[in-house]
Amino acid sequence: WQVLIDNIEEYAPIVYTPTVGLVCQNYSGLFRRPRGMYFSAEDRGEMMSMVYNWPAEQVDMIVVTDGSRILGLGDLGVHGIGIAVGKLDLYVAAAGINPQRVLPVMIDVGTNNEKLLKDPLYLGLQEHRLDGDEYVEVIDEFMEAVYTRWPNVIVQFEDFQSKWALKLLQRYRNSYRMFNDDVQGTAGVAIAGLLGAVRAQGRPMIDFPKQKIVVAGAGSAGIGVLNTARKTMARMLGNNESAFESARSQFWVVDAKGLITEERENIDPDAQPFARKVNEANRQGLGEGASLVEVVRQVKPDVLLGLSAVGGLFSKEVLEALKESTSTRPAIFAMSNPTNNAECTPDEAFSIVGDNVIFASGSPFRDVDLGNGRVGHCNQGNNMYLFPGIGLGTLLSGSRIVSDGMLQAASECLAAYMTEEEVLNGVIYPSTSRIRDITKEVAAAVVKEAIIEDLAEGYRGVDSRELQRLSQEEIVEYVKNNMWNPDYPTLVYKED
Repeated sequence: WQVLIDNIEEYAPIVYTPTVGLVCQNYSGLFRRPRGMYFSAEDRGEMMSMVYNWPAEQVDMIVVTDGSRILGLGDLGVHGIGIAVGKLDLYVAAAGINPQRVLPVMIDVGTNNEKLLKDPLYLGLQEHRLDGDEYVEVIDEFMEAVYTRWPNVIVQFEDFQSKWALKLLQRYRNSYRMFNDDVQGTAGVAIAGLLGAVRAQGRPMIDFPKQKIVVAGAGSAGIGVLNTARKTMARMLGNNESAFESARSQFWVVDAKGLITEERENIDPDAQPFARKVNEANRQGLGEGASLVEVVRQVKPDVLLGLSAVGGLFSKEVLEALKESTSTRPAIFAMSNPTNNAECTPDEAFSIVGDNVIFASGSPFRDVDLGNGRVGHCNQGNNMYLFPGIGLGTLLSGSRIVSDGMLQAASECLAAYMTEEEVLNGVIYPSTSRIRDITKEVAAAVVKEAIIEDLAEGYRGVDSRELQRLSQEEIVEYVKNNMWNPDYPTLVYKED
């Protein structure tokens, strides 16, 4: 663990994206020993007793997946357990969660990946995925079982396909300590980057509601970012009905069928609030299904945000169109993972749009040499900046739920973490080498917000009254003191 913590920048891409994607694609062939727990559709009615098979008396963090949408790689069935293992490695390294108190979980309800269904080495159920009420019953039973044994555990949902990610989040978020990393973690990191991009233009974060944003992709990540960005804007505009309505008009959403307007047939209910009004679109010379290039050309956005899982979507034409942006420093967020799913590369962004662009991606890229000693910074907007702090902060506050306010506080803390000099140089996310310090600050912000919202119930020996008496510095100190550190005794002493 010490090696991972001391060299997190070098090893994060190995325990996490992009290497973890490759591992998940080949997991059955690489399998050596089981890690974590597997609950299958065949275990219905047994999960309450099964949870007692896990040897740890106390579990603080569970990362659970059903393998239905691993990164941008699609349905990988039980191979998705690799994601849960990798995320928990980061919980230990970044948030100092005790490694004996983490539990990776795979809920195996089958797979719709035909290749795996035919693979004799595949380790999971070789049948098509459960769906509908049957599927929900399996997840319900799992949630009830783990919270019966470990009432204080936090469950992070990871890589569930879009159609279930939002439904399960709404189903459980008000009764369990859980959050969905793809919906809420991705959104939080994107918001922190968007706020950073405003700062990089030399403007205060409070100017965020004036940004024009084109979003490519309307899956669970895209919708999660849209909802959070809209709430953030509304909060800055006074948090009332008209603020919420005016925030909506800052977004243009393009999916595989083009621009989403109210003329779209069978519109996804989650995307409905962001469909452009027909007369609004027409005024801009755009109609239902307009292409991404047309939308960028007509809207001249401040930000082009990619959450599409389509590699190369920001083509030369799209980037050429962005050169006409009304912003002094347009921002490009190519957030899809793994690396080859990124909507464009930093080289393409800087060479086509210009040296002044702000660039961020979901997977790691190298900085770009712009000549004359100048560097085009490639910011990695990775969920690892936020989810460890959200989990740790929720744990240490003892909050019964993970509220929108707590998630918002985490984003704003990350956005404010960078110095003025750094953001003006185009650096909007900190270096991952500082991840432990970032996580400490984010967790403290989450604890503070839980106290303000009167959700904090305390942790171990510290009750809610004691938490309320803590100053900002004392909250940070409290978080730091509760982060696990690998402390290895010296076994061999050399005589001088």
